[in-house]
Amino acid sequence: SSCVLFRLHLNKKTTEKVPYSKLAGVSLLKPLKGVDPNLINNLETFFELDYPKYEILLCVQDHDDPAIDVCKKLLGKYPNVDARLFIGGKKVGINPKINNLMPAYEGARYELVWICDSGIRVKPDTLTDMANQMTEKVGLVHGLPYVADRQGFAATLEQVYFGTSHPRSYISANVTGIKCVTGMSCLMRKDILDQAGGLIAFAQYIAEDYFMAKAIADRGWKFSMATQVAMQNSGSYSIAQFQSRMIRWAKLRINMLPATIIEPISECFVASLLIGWAAHHVFRWDIMVFFLCHCLAWFISDYIQLRGVQGGPPSFSKLDYAVAWFIRESMTIQIFLSALWDPTISWRAGRYRLRCGGTAEEILDV
Repeated sequence: SSCVLFRLHLNKKTTEKVPYSKLAGVSLLKPLKGVDPNLINNLETFFELDYPKYEILLCVQDHDDPAIDVCKKLLGKYPNVDARLFIGGKKVGINPKINNLMPAYEGARYELVWICDSGIRVKPDTLTDMANQMTEKVGLVHGLPYVADRQGFAATLEQVYFGTSHPRSYISANVTGIKCVTGMSCLMRKDILDQAGGLIAFAQYIAEDYFMAKAIADRGWKFSMATQVAMQNSGSYSIAQFQSRMIRWAKLRINMLPATIIEPISECFVASLLIGWAAHHVFRWDIMVFFLCHCLAWFISDYIQLRGVQGGPPSFSKLDYAVAWFIRESMTIQIFLSALWDPTISWRAGRYRLRCGGTAEEILDV
Protein backbone atom coordinates (compact mmCIF):
# COMPACT_ATOMS: atom_id res chain seq x y z
CA SER A 1 0.00 0.00 0.00
CA SER A 2 2.89 2.38 0.74
CA CYS A 3 4.29 1.76 -2.77
CA VAL A 4 0.94 2.76 -4.29
CA LEU A 5 0.74 5.92 -2.15
CA PHE A 6 4.23 7.00 -3.20
CA ARG A 7 3.27 6.65 -6.86
CA LEU A 8 0.05 8.62 -6.39
CA HIS A 9 1.23 11.33 -3.99
CA LEU A 10 4.98 11.93 -3.94
CA ASN A 11 6.98 13.95 -6.45
CA LYS A 12 3.85 15.28 -8.15
CA LYS A 13 3.57 18.81 -9.50
CA THR A 14 2.17 21.19 -6.89
CA THR A 15 -1.58 21.70 -7.22
CA GLU A 16 -2.57 25.29 -6.50
CA LYS A 17 -5.38 25.18 -3.93
CA VAL A 18 -4.87 28.80 -2.84
CA PRO A 19 -4.04 31.68 -5.23
CA TYR A 20 -0.32 32.48 -5.04
CA SER A 21 -0.87 36.04 -3.81
CA LYS A 22 -3.19 34.85 -1.02
CA LEU A 23 -0.91 32.22 0.49
CA ALA A 24 -0.54 32.66 4.25
CA GLY A 25 2.59 34.27 5.64
CA VAL A 26 5.21 31.86 6.99
CA SER A 27 7.88 32.29 9.66
CA LEU A 28 10.73 29.85 9.01
CA LEU A 29 12.55 28.82 12.21
CA LYS A 30 15.95 27.41 11.35
CA PRO A 31 17.98 25.90 14.25
CA LEU A 32 21.71 25.86 13.55
CA LYS A 33 24.70 24.39 15.34
CA GLY A 34 28.12 24.04 13.77
CA VAL A 35 29.09 23.96 10.11
CA ASP A 36 29.37 21.12 7.63
CA PRO A 37 30.45 21.28 3.96
CA ASN A 38 26.85 21.54 2.71
CA LEU A 39 25.45 24.03 5.22
CA ILE A 40 25.76 27.21 3.17
CA ASN A 41 24.31 25.58 0.05
CA ASN A 42 21.43 24.10 2.04
CA LEU A 43 20.64 27.43 3.71
CA GLU A 44 20.86 29.33 0.44
CA THR A 45 17.99 27.29 -1.02
CA PHE A 46 15.70 28.88 1.60
CA PHE A 47 16.77 32.37 0.55
CA GLU A 48 15.76 31.47 -3.02
CA LEU A 49 12.24 30.23 -2.23
CA ASP A 50 9.49 31.40 -4.58
CA TYR A 51 6.89 32.44 -2.02
CA PRO A 52 5.00 35.73 -1.62
CA LYS A 53 5.37 36.35 2.12
CA TYR A 54 7.83 34.65 4.44
CA GLU A 55 10.62 35.43 6.89
CA ILE A 56 13.75 33.45 7.72
CA LEU A 57 14.66 33.34 11.41
CA LEU A 58 18.15 31.89 11.82
CA CYS A 59 18.85 30.58 15.31
CA VAL A 60 22.32 29.95 16.77
CA GLN A 61 22.83 29.06 20.43
CA ASP A 62 26.52 29.80 21.00
CA HIS A 63 28.16 33.16 20.33
CA ASP A 64 31.33 31.49 19.00
CA ASP A 65 29.53 29.10 16.64
CA PRO A 66 31.03 29.23 13.10
CA ALA A 67 27.48 29.02 11.71
CA ILE A 68 27.11 32.71 12.59
CA ASP A 69 29.59 33.69 9.87
CA VAL A 70 27.70 31.56 7.33
CA CYS A 71 24.45 33.29 8.30
CA LYS A 72 25.96 36.77 8.03
CA LYS A 73 27.35 35.94 4.60
CA LEU A 74 23.90 34.95 3.34
CA LEU A 75 22.22 37.94 5.00
CA GLY A 76 24.63 40.16 3.11
CA LYS A 77 24.15 38.31 -0.18
CA TYR A 78 20.33 38.47 0.00
CA PRO A 79 19.48 41.91 1.47
CA ASN A 80 15.98 41.83 -0.04
CA VAL A 81 15.00 38.64 1.77
CA ASP A 82 13.27 39.19 5.11
CA ALA A 83 15.75 37.38 7.36
CA ARG A 84 17.03 37.84 10.90
CA LEU A 85 19.71 36.19 13.02
CA PHE A 86 19.04 35.24 16.66
CA ILE A 87 22.05 34.38 18.83
CA GLY A 88 22.03 33.02 22.37
CA GLY A 89 18.71 31.23 22.60
CA LYS A 90 16.66 31.15 25.79
CA LYS A 91 16.90 28.42 28.42
CA VAL A 92 13.37 27.15 29.05
CA GLY A 93 13.94 23.40 29.44
CA ILE A 94 16.22 20.47 28.66
CA ASN A 95 15.61 20.39 24.89
CA PRO A 96 18.49 22.32 23.24
CA LYS A 97 16.60 22.75 19.96
CA ILE A 98 13.65 24.40 21.72
CA ASN A 99 16.00 26.59 23.77
CA ASN A 100 17.69 27.71 20.55
CA LEU A 101 14.39 28.49 18.79
CA MET A 102 12.63 30.35 21.61
CA PRO A 103 13.65 33.96 20.79
CA ALA A 104 12.77 33.47 17.12
CA TYR A 105 9.43 31.86 17.97
CA GLU A 106 8.56 34.78 20.24
CA GLY A 107 9.50 37.20 17.45
CA ALA A 108 7.73 35.34 14.63
CA ARG A 109 5.34 37.61 12.73
CA TYR A 110 3.25 35.20 10.68
CA GLU A 111 0.39 32.78 11.34
CA LEU A 112 2.27 29.71 10.11
CA VAL A 113 5.60 28.54 11.53
CA TRP A 114 7.88 26.23 9.59
CA ILE A 115 10.46 24.44 11.74
CA CYS A 116 13.09 22.98 9.45
CA ASP A 117 16.42 21.37 10.34
CA SER A 118 19.78 22.73 9.18
CA GLY A 119 20.58 19.71 7.00
CA ILE A 120 17.49 20.12 4.81
CA ARG A 121 17.63 21.61 1.32
CA VAL A 122 14.55 22.72 -0.63
CA LYS A 123 13.33 23.54 -4.12
CA PRO A 124 11.97 27.01 -4.98
CA ASP A 125 8.37 25.71 -4.79
CA THR A 126 8.72 23.57 -1.65
CA LEU A 127 7.03 26.06 0.66
CA THR A 128 4.26 26.69 -1.88
CA ASP A 129 3.61 22.95 -1.95
CA MET A 130 3.44 22.75 1.84
CA ALA A 131 1.22 25.83 2.18
CA ASN A 132 -1.21 24.41 -0.38
CA GLN A 133 -1.56 21.31 1.81
CA MET A 134 -2.55 23.53 4.75
CA THR A 135 -6.28 23.39 4.06
CA GLU A 136 -9.09 24.45 6.39
CA LYS A 137 -9.02 21.46 8.77
CA VAL A 138 -5.27 20.79 8.59
CA GLY A 139 -3.08 21.98 11.45
CA LEU A 140 0.26 20.45 10.45
CA VAL A 141 1.97 19.67 7.15
CA HIS A 142 5.01 17.41 7.25
CA GLY A 143 7.51 16.14 4.73
CA LEU A 144 8.51 12.50 4.37
CA PRO A 145 12.24 12.38 5.23
CA TYR A 146 14.56 11.26 2.44
CA VAL A 147 18.23 11.75 1.57
CA ALA A 148 19.88 13.57 -1.33
CA ASP A 149 22.28 11.79 -3.68
CA ARG A 150 25.78 11.96 -2.19
CA GLN A 151 29.07 10.11 -2.57
CA GLY A 152 30.13 7.03 -0.61
CA PHE A 153 28.60 3.86 0.80
CA ALA A 154 27.41 5.57 4.00
CA ALA A 155 25.24 7.83 1.83
CA THR A 156 23.87 4.78 0.02
CA LEU A 157 23.04 3.11 3.34
CA GLU A 158 21.13 6.19 4.51
CA GLN A 159 19.29 6.46 1.22
CA VAL A 160 18.27 2.80 1.33
CA TYR A 161 16.94 3.16 4.88
CA PHE A 162 15.01 6.37 4.18
CA GLY A 163 13.68 4.91 0.94
CA THR A 164 12.57 1.51 2.28
CA SER A 165 12.12 0.73 5.98
CA HIS A 166 11.42 4.24 7.25
CA PRO A 167 8.76 5.30 4.73
CA ARG A 168 7.05 1.92 4.99
CA SER A 169 6.41 2.39 8.72
CA TYR A 170 5.91 6.17 8.34
CA ILE A 171 3.18 5.81 5.73
CA SER A 172 1.58 2.78 7.38
CA ALA A 173 1.25 4.70 10.64
CA ASN A 174 -0.28 7.76 9.00
CA VAL A 175 -2.82 5.90 6.84
CA THR A 176 -4.00 3.86 9.85
CA GLY A 177 -4.58 6.95 11.98
CA ILE A 178 -1.38 6.79 14.05
CA LYS A 179 0.18 10.25 14.07
CA CYS A 180 3.74 9.69 12.88
CA VAL A 181 5.64 12.90 12.17
CA THR A 182 9.34 13.72 12.12
CA GLY A 183 10.39 17.27 12.92
CA MET A 184 12.86 17.69 10.07
CA SER A 185 10.36 19.82 8.13
CA CYS A 186 7.01 20.73 9.71
CA LEU A 187 4.65 23.59 8.86
CA MET A 188 2.25 24.34 11.72
CA ARG A 189 -0.40 26.84 12.72
CA LYS A 190 1.15 29.07 15.35
CA ASP A 191 -2.12 29.74 17.15
CA ILE A 192 -2.58 26.01 17.83
CA LEU A 193 0.92 25.78 19.31
CA ASP A 194 0.15 28.85 21.42
CA GLN A 195 -3.03 27.19 22.68
CA ALA A 196 -0.88 24.24 23.77
CA GLY A 197 1.44 26.59 25.67
CA GLY A 198 3.85 27.60 22.91
CA LEU A 199 7.25 26.02 22.29
CA ILE A 200 8.07 26.19 25.99
CA ALA A 201 5.45 23.49 26.64
CA PHE A 202 7.59 21.00 24.70
CA ALA A 203 10.96 21.88 26.23
CA GLN A 204 10.76 18.98 28.71
CA TYR A 205 10.91 16.45 25.86
CA ILE A 206 13.77 15.41 23.59
CA ALA A 207 11.33 14.25 20.87
CA GLU A 208 9.55 17.60 20.73
CA ASP A 209 8.26 16.90 17.22
CA TYR A 210 6.15 13.94 18.40
CA PHE A 211 4.58 15.91 21.24
CA MET A 212 3.89 18.97 19.08
CA ALA A 213 2.10 16.73 16.60
CA LYS A 214 0.19 15.07 19.44
CA ALA A 215 -0.90 18.44 20.83
CA ILE A 216 -2.21 19.49 17.41
CA ALA A 217 -4.03 16.17 16.88
CA ASP A 218 -5.53 16.30 20.39
CA ARG A 219 -7.18 19.59 19.45
CA GLY A 220 -8.99 17.98 16.53
CA TRP A 221 -6.75 19.09 13.67
CA LYS A 222 -5.68 16.87 10.80
CA PHE A 223 -2.25 16.29 9.30
CA SER A 224 -1.24 16.39 5.65
CA MET A 225 1.93 15.21 3.93
CA ALA A 226 3.68 17.40 1.37
CA THR A 227 4.13 16.03 -2.13
CA GLN A 228 7.84 16.83 -1.89
CA VAL A 229 10.12 14.93 0.48
CA ALA A 230 12.09 16.59 3.27
CA MET A 231 15.45 16.29 1.53
CA GLN A 232 18.31 15.71 3.96
CA ASN A 233 21.65 16.87 2.60
CA SER A 234 24.07 16.90 5.52
CA GLY A 235 27.71 17.20 4.53
CA SER A 236 28.79 15.10 7.52
CA TYR A 237 27.82 11.44 7.40
CA SER A 238 29.26 8.00 8.12
CA ILE A 239 28.05 4.50 8.95
CA ALA A 240 28.85 5.14 12.64
CA GLN A 241 26.81 8.37 12.62
CA PHE A 242 23.91 6.57 10.95
CA GLN A 243 24.01 3.76 13.52
CA SER A 244 24.17 6.22 16.42
CA ARG A 245 21.19 8.11 15.02
CA MET A 246 19.14 4.92 14.65
CA ILE A 247 19.92 3.90 18.24
CA ARG A 248 18.91 7.34 19.53
CA TRP A 249 15.62 7.22 17.64
CA ALA A 250 14.91 3.69 18.93
CA LYS A 251 15.51 4.85 22.52
CA LEU A 252 13.05 7.70 22.07
CA ARG A 253 10.38 5.43 20.56
CA ILE A 254 10.75 2.86 23.36
CA ASN A 255 10.32 5.51 26.05
CA MET A 256 7.43 7.30 24.36
CA LEU A 257 5.56 4.24 23.08
CA PRO A 258 6.16 1.04 25.10
CA ALA A 259 4.53 -1.00 22.30
CA THR A 260 7.74 -0.32 20.35
CA ILE A 261 9.15 -3.32 22.23
CA ILE A 262 7.63 -5.58 19.54
CA GLU A 263 9.14 -3.50 16.71
CA PRO A 264 11.76 -6.12 15.71
CA ILE A 265 9.06 -8.51 14.44
CA SER A 266 8.19 -5.94 11.77
CA GLU A 267 11.70 -6.19 10.28
CA CYS A 268 12.40 -8.45 7.32
CA PHE A 269 14.58 -11.21 8.76
CA VAL A 270 12.65 -11.69 12.01
CA ALA A 271 9.26 -11.47 10.28
CA SER A 272 10.32 -13.93 7.58
CA LEU A 273 11.60 -16.38 10.18
CA LEU A 274 8.42 -16.22 12.27
CA ILE A 275 6.11 -16.54 9.28
CA GLY A 276 8.25 -19.38 7.93
CA TRP A 277 8.01 -21.18 11.25
CA ALA A 278 4.21 -20.76 11.24
CA ALA A 279 3.96 -21.95 7.62
CA HIS A 280 6.02 -25.02 8.48
CA HIS A 281 3.74 -25.98 11.36
CA VAL A 282 0.50 -25.28 9.51
CA PHE A 283 1.32 -26.34 5.94
CA ARG A 284 4.52 -28.38 6.47
CA TRP A 285 6.45 -26.05 4.16
CA ASP A 286 10.23 -25.96 4.37
CA ILE A 287 11.23 -23.14 6.75
CA MET A 288 14.43 -22.18 4.95
CA VAL A 289 12.85 -22.14 1.49
CA PHE A 290 9.97 -20.00 2.77
CA PHE A 291 12.40 -17.69 4.61
CA LEU A 292 14.50 -17.10 1.49
CA CYS A 293 11.47 -16.58 -0.78
CA HIS A 294 9.86 -14.17 1.69
CA CYS A 295 13.10 -12.18 2.04
CA LEU A 296 13.45 -12.02 -1.76
CA ALA A 297 9.90 -10.70 -2.14
CA TRP A 298 10.58 -8.12 0.60
CA PHE A 299 13.86 -7.12 -1.08
CA ILE A 300 12.14 -6.56 -4.45
CA SER A 301 9.23 -4.69 -2.88
CA ASP A 302 11.66 -2.41 -1.06
CA TYR A 303 13.46 -1.59 -4.31
CA ILE A 304 10.16 -0.65 -5.97
CA GLN A 305 9.37 1.56 -2.99
CA LEU A 306 12.83 3.16 -3.10
CA ARG A 307 12.28 4.12 -6.74
CA GLY A 308 8.93 5.63 -5.78
CA VAL A 309 10.44 7.84 -3.09
CA GLN A 310 13.39 8.76 -5.31
CA GLY A 311 11.08 9.58 -8.22
CA GLY A 312 13.07 7.30 -10.52
CA PRO A 313 16.06 4.95 -10.37
CA PRO A 314 18.55 5.63 -7.53
CA SER A 315 22.00 6.98 -8.30
CA PHE A 316 23.74 3.79 -7.11
CA SER A 317 23.85 0.35 -8.72
CA LYS A 318 21.57 -2.58 -7.92
CA LEU A 319 24.57 -4.35 -6.39
CA ASP A 320 25.16 -1.40 -4.05
CA TYR A 321 21.48 -1.50 -3.18
CA ALA A 322 21.64 -5.22 -2.38
CA VAL A 323 24.68 -4.82 -0.13
CA ALA A 324 23.28 -1.76 1.66
CA TRP A 325 19.88 -3.41 2.08
CA PHE A 326 21.39 -6.56 3.58
CA ILE A 327 23.62 -4.60 5.97
CA ARG A 328 20.75 -2.33 7.04
CA GLU A 329 18.46 -5.29 7.74
CA SER A 330 21.25 -7.08 9.61
CA MET A 331 21.79 -4.05 11.88
CA THR A 332 18.22 -3.89 13.17
CA ILE A 333 18.47 -6.31 16.12
CA GLN A 334 21.82 -4.88 17.27
CA ILE A 335 20.37 -1.35 17.11
CA PHE A 336 17.30 -2.38 19.10
CA LEU A 337 19.30 -4.21 21.79
CA SER A 338 21.70 -1.26 22.10
CA ALA A 339 18.71 1.03 22.64
CA LEU A 340 17.37 -1.23 25.39
CA TRP A 341 20.76 -1.59 27.08
CA ASP A 342 21.40 2.09 27.76
CA PRO A 343 18.51 4.55 28.38
CA THR A 344 20.72 7.63 28.06
CA ILE A 345 21.24 9.51 24.82
CA SER A 346 23.82 11.98 23.57
CA TRP A 347 22.36 14.75 21.40
CA ARG A 348 24.02 17.93 20.26
CA ALA A 349 26.31 18.92 23.14
CA GLY A 350 24.43 17.23 25.99
CA ARG A 351 23.64 13.85 27.55
CA TYR A 352 20.15 13.00 28.73
CA ARG A 353 18.45 10.26 30.72
CA LEU A 354 15.10 9.32 29.25
CA ARG A 355 12.03 8.71 31.39
CA CYS A 356 8.96 6.69 30.56
CA GLY A 357 6.46 8.88 28.75
CA GLY A 358 9.02 10.84 26.75
CA THR A 359 10.34 13.35 29.29
CA ALA A 360 14.05 13.52 30.05
CA GLU A 361 16.59 14.98 32.44
CA GLU A 362 19.98 16.36 31.53
CA ILE A 363 23.02 14.51 32.91
CA LEU A 364 25.44 17.12 34.19
CA ASP A 365 29.14 16.39 34.60
CA VAL A 366 30.36 16.85 38.17
